[in-house]
This record gives sequence, structure tokens and C-alpha cells, in this order.
Amino acid sequence: MIDLSTEYLGLKLKSPLVVSSTPLSQSIAAMRRMEDCGASAIVLSSLFEEQLILESRALDNDLSRGTNSFAESLDYLPEFEDYRQGHETYAEHLRKAKAAVSIPVLASLNGATAGGWTRFAKELEQAGADALELNTYSLATDPLISGADVEKGLVELVKQVKQSVSIPVAVKLSPFYTSVPNLAAQLDAVGADAVVLFNRFYQPDFDIENLDVVPSLHFSTSEELLLRLHWTAILYSHIKADIAITGGVHTAEDVLKSMMAGAQVAMMASALHVQGIDHIITLHDEVVRWMTDHEYESIRQMRGSLSRRSVPDTSAFERGNYIKTLSSYTLEKPTTLQ
Repeated sequence: MIDLSTEYLGLKLKSPLVVSSTPLSQSIAAMRRMEDCGASAIVLSSLFEEQLILESRALDNDLSRGTNSFAESLDYLPEFEDYRQGHETYAEHLRKAKAAVSIPVLASLNGATAGGWTRFAKELEQAGADALELNTYSLATDPLISGADVEKGLVELVKQVKQSVSIPVAVKLSPFYTSVPNLAAQLDAVGADAVVLFNRFYQPDFDIENLDVVPSLHFSTSEELLLRLHWTAILYSHIKADIAITGGVHTAEDVLKSMMAGAQVAMMASALHVQGIDHIITLHDEVVRWMTDHEYESIRQMRGSLSRRSVPDTSAFERGNYIKTLSSYTLEKPTTLQ
């Protein structure tokens, strides 16, 4: 019998098929369906730092309004509970999710500064999260902030969160760092339990008619997987932290490639939006079929088999592959006019 089990963040999972952070997880019914279809864990949609900042500012503004007035007029101030909808609603959804499914449920925090993250991380731990995923989506737009400063801030954030909770912490990274291996090693040193490769960069578009910058959202494709495979294969065996791949996982072949690169799990979101939640069943069955046909007994047997450490020619992960790829491409000869 094929053994699809894997271990991620210290959690024993029945397969590497994990649902990444997606709005689909805002529905308890959808989460139940994910489990029924074979998902081994679910990452909730993210709680954003901006939501918490706006929540806090709104509360501060309303509590300070009219403070120079007579005391009798202060009864118009809103109740404090009105401003705890952001993270309290999230925590309540987490509690309901944990009661509804038996697979691990990971909370996701999206931010770039330490601030109150340790407090919110504690609240989500108390609400029952099996682990935390720190979704560190941030762009340096200030020319006075160096790349080293950006990385230092991220490492400090992870360090503080790790010190504040006892559950595992995964760090979802952007690919846009000067040295991904060095940053991963720094995160490893402060106790990160996993790195998730990679956060998708949602680039805004320009509306040239209205002279405006507008949001732009496109689902991923399998082509995006290549970047994730590349860095996973390089990091494999060089850090103690687990590695998760997210972004570009759509097919059984994508899942298998992720395992061979060295990932513990292959996370998907766009594929479920495009194909539906039942697509997890298809992936599971096709992975089992491929492993049976190729005489693999377990996921562990194939993990890292195509990593940088395992292949005889490491130039495929270095500059040599750049030269080889370009030199192997030839333009078609132009058609000769008769």
C-alpha cells in the first residue's frame, strides 16, 4: 500500500496535500469538504496587520472624541467590543473550524512589523491553532531602508513570535531577497519551524483612462512552480526547518515534483478556485497511481531525490544552467521566398 504520509511543523499528516491560505477557508462547510476530499491540513485566510491597525485607530479616535465635554455627554461613545471584530471574529472562526474538522488548522498572520503580533499570535494559539503561518508580504519602497534592514526586521519579528507561543511557526517568504539561503539560515537560527516558498506578488495594474492604480488578481499556473522547485532543491538539507511549496501547485505532477525537490508539503489555493475543492481527490488518486506505476512505496522515499544535494551535476541550480538554457535555444530559419 502506498504511504502518502508526511510530517510538517511536527504535525503528522496523511498526505502532502495541504490547502494554502485562501478565502475558501472562510466557510466551515468548505473546510469540511476539503477534509472529505483528502486535504491533510488547512491554512486559514490571513488576518492582516492593516485590519488591526485600522481597528485600533478607530477605537482610539472614538474613545478620545468628546473627552473635553461634560461627563454626561460621554455616553454616546461606542462600546469597546464594537472594535474587536477583526481579530476576535478571526479567533472565533478558528475555534469553529477546529471543532468542525479533525485535520490540523493553521492560522495565518499577514504583517511586517513585530508590534502587537506577539499578542495576536498568543490569542490564536489559545483559540486552538495547530500552528501559525507568518505571511510576511512586504515591499521596501523607502530608498533609505537597506535589504539588510528589511531582513533584520523580519528575523526579529519571527524571533519575537517564536518566543511568545509554544506552537510551531512557519514563515511564508517572498522570492525577492538578495540571498534566500542566507535569510532561511537566519530564520532557522531564531527557531522558525518551516519556510513556505513563496508568497505570490500581486502587482497592481494601471488604469490609463482614469489615471489610477488598480488591484490586479490572477490565479497561479503550473509555470510558477519552477521558481519554488529551484529554491526548495537548493535549501533542502541545508536548514533544519521544514519546507513547504505554495504557488503553482495544480497537478499531480506538480505535487510529485515538489516532493522530489525536498518539500514536506505541497500547498494549493488557485487550483481549488479554478477546478473546485473536489480537485483534491483527483490529485490524491493520480499521485497514488503514478507512485504505483513507478514502484515508489512512500513519499519519504522520493523526497529530495531531485534536490541540489542529490543530483550529480549541480550546475542545473547555478549559472551553468543559465548558459546551457540559452545556448540550447535556436531560432527557426526564416522561410525562403520562392
